[in-house]
Amino acid sequence: MGLRTAGRSARGAVGHPDAHGAAGDSPFAGRSVVPDNNDQVTFMTAVQPLPIEQLSTRSDASLLDFDSTAELTESTEVVGQQRAVEAIELAIDLRQPGYNLFVLGESGSGRHSVVRHLLEKKARTQPAPDDWCYVNNFAEPDKPRLLRVPAGRGAELARDMEQFVNELTRSVAAAFESEQHQARVEAINNAYKAREESALQELGQAAIRDGIGLLRTPRGFVFTPMKGDEAMSPDEFEKLPAAEQQRLGRLMESHGEKLTQLMQQMPRWRREVQAQIKDASRDTLQLAAGHLIDELRERYRALDDVVAFLDEVMKDVVEAGEPLREQPARGDGLAALVMSGTVPHARYRVNALVSSPGAAAAPVIYEDNPIHPNLVGRIDQVAQFGTLVTSFMLIKPGALHKANGGYLVLDAVRVLTQPHAWESLKRALSSGQVRIESVGQAYGLVGTAALEPQPVPLSLKVVMIGERRVYYLLKAMDPDFAELFKIAADFEDDVIRDAASVRQYARFIATLARGAGLRPLDRGAVGRLIDHSARLCGDGQRLSANRRLIADLLREADHVAAAAGRSIVSSDDIETALQAQIRRVDRLRGRIHDEILRGNLLISVEGARVGQVNGLSVVMLDDFMFAHPTRITATVRVGEAGVIDIEREVELGGAIHSKGVMILAAFLGARYSRSIPLSLSASLVFEQSYGGVEGDSASLAELCALLSDLATAPVRQGLAVTGSVNQFGDVQAIGAVNEKIEGFFDICKARGLSGEQGVLIPADNVKHLMLRQEVVTACAEGRFRVYAVRNVDEAIELLTGIPAGEADEESTVPAGSINYLVAEQLAELSAIRQAYAAPRRRRSGTRSSVPPTTGPEG
Repeated sequence: MGLRTAGRSARGAVGHPDAHGAAGDSPFAGRSVVPDNNDQVTFMTAVQPLPIEQLSTRSDASLLDFDSTAELTESTEVVGQQRAVEAIELAIDLRQPGYNLFVLGESGSGRHSVVRHLLEKKARTQPAPDDWCYVNNFAEPDKPRLLRVPAGRGAELARDMEQFVNELTRSVAAAFESEQHQARVEAINNAYKAREESALQELGQAAIRDGIGLLRTPRGFVFTPMKGDEAMSPDEFEKLPAAEQQRLGRLMESHGEKLTQLMQQMPRWRREVQAQIKDASRDTLQLAAGHLIDELRERYRALDDVVAFLDEVMKDVVEAGEPLREQPARGDGLAALVMSGTVPHARYRVNALVSSPGAAAAPVIYEDNPIHPNLVGRIDQVAQFGTLVTSFMLIKPGALHKANGGYLVLDAVRVLTQPHAWESLKRALSSGQVRIESVGQAYGLVGTAALEPQPVPLSLKVVMIGERRVYYLLKAMDPDFAELFKIAADFEDDVIRDAASVRQYARFIATLARGAGLRPLDRGAVGRLIDHSARLCGDGQRLSANRRLIADLLREADHVAAAAGRSIVSSDDIETALQAQIRRVDRLRGRIHDEILRGNLLISVEGARVGQVNGLSVVMLDDFMFAHPTRITATVRVGEAGVIDIEREVELGGAIHSKGVMILAAFLGARYSRSIPLSLSASLVFEQSYGGVEGDSASLAELCALLSDLATAPVRQGLAVTGSVNQFGDVQAIGAVNEKIEGFFDICKARGLSGEQGVLIPADNVKHLMLRQEVVTACAEGRFRVYAVRNVDEAIELLTGIPAGEADEESTVPAGSINYLVAEQLAELSAIRQAYAAPRRRRSGTRSSVPPTTGPEG
């Protein structure tokens, strides 16, 4: 059952409505609304303002036992991130597949610097990985072959092969121009010519014996009858007897057939000569290149793969490296076959894809532009005679190649926003190898011939850095992610503030300043920075881990000190830099305050009024957050609609705000209407709110406005309220408590602090207080107050000056208390609602159910 009232209400018992729907003892009879004026009202409450020492947790000077940060050593430890550091160390120690690392945390938390420090520390204990080179595949030139050599020797091999090619060109040219080679080729050609001449001579002599001559003409060889030593003329041939003509014709035909057979043999002889010249060329090349190859074999005798490659080079130089070509025919009519004397040198060069000469540690690579070719490599092309051509020497490495054997650090968002980059990275990690191919090749979109380099075996640790939402989205949406990134290192946004962490934080500040080349800071400046760090995370017992914000403030304070001609940064310099930061971004805050002070936004900071409470709204602009008071009002009437959230009805209220309103409505029904129907229609609204409203931190203010209107108890307008309530009326902690207090303080200060103004906050938020010094000073002087409340009863007592009224064992509350007045009012509303409903039930059987307009029947 609900609360009971001990005694008759001062406003009268519940009466029945008259013919006009009103009663002499109406619950609204005598109900007064105290206007918003300067009337002085005396309020009594047991809740006292917070003591000064609880309003802000200032740095303990005894913990900062130095005069300036110049005395402090640099800190290599990570402040308050032990959990994340343990995860990182585990990930980089585990060499099993899939144990790549995803680093979670907010921007500016120092994730990159911590990861860099730990990776480089680990990399220094590991040897440099082997080098990878691409060489020509003489059997399949479109599939370049991979060569693995010890660290640093890839570039050495590339230089040696370049020198080999240059020397080979000169050596081959000299060898082919040598008298020995020329004489051998000349001897082969002379032997061929002698053989050819001898065969022709034998054929000619045989023909002469038969009276037939072999003549050489511009059109070739012909046979003709002879008369002595002279060729017979046609007239002389015609004068011969027919039998003689036939005999000579048969002889010429016979010798012509022999000539034809001889001409058919000559190409075979020529091929034999060509083979002999090739053999001579091989021998010459063997002599020209052999000593060069032998020197390289000796240098790389411990590397079997390199020696095998050198053997292939030697074989190619001898067999196919020097193509033959035919030179123009000589004047004697015989073609001479000679060597060109040039070397296609690119065939024997070495592409040192990844080489680390002089490296003594594993690589740590940061790829800030992780597009597909920058990750897996690319194959460049060059224009030649209007056509794009490529070769194994144009294969370029990607970040995966450079980091192979070490660590690759990537920004998660950049990888995910680049086309095909994420899929390429996953493919490489899953397969354990890097395949260099264009996007078109990967998806089968290229129909032209292209190089297919041998894939590079992959063994590295990938570290991706991103925000928490990115990590959990990938975990939920990509089934491959959990298999490839098994370890997450979650960085804290803030760290515990104790004696040890304060000392460590001071060294951290000194390290930041020294690393940026800034002036040292004195003890007061370090203390002010530590206080500001606590303010950044909105908790007096914690320190912010946002490295970027602290570093930016250090640079700006150093600039202030430099402008003032000081060699050491003081707390005043820190304060000046802080105020400058705020001033640069507080245009909107100044505009809202101006609208309040000019009366365009209605906010009262004195007097009292029923159903009206000053709430506090927070605005966040990037790193700058501020608050300002907002008027919250409530009205109550007879009905069955319950508590209406106007913000939700017009779709300006967010889900959490609507939840808060529903919770306070549940509290209202549970406390006051367990045994009677809750017969009211109440409206709650943020006055002059023209944007969305979200969060439940105004639910305490909304509930107090509602109780004020139900109890007809004026609320002190000099107080602002923030806090969330649960269904039992307990006040719960909220965020941005410092900004909310200061937002109301600024308006009160501008209108004049009366000593009666202040802010009600949840008691659980006291530990979060880090108010600026101006507010603390005003509270110390009694011109402003901060109250901590644990439940709605304490809050309504402070706001109205009327005891809330604690129920006894029989659930009875004292007369005149807030709970008494609210319970009585709800009982009266329920009775009125039932009184209106009874006549309708009586006439529903004989008359229309449409309610009359003049009141219920007699």
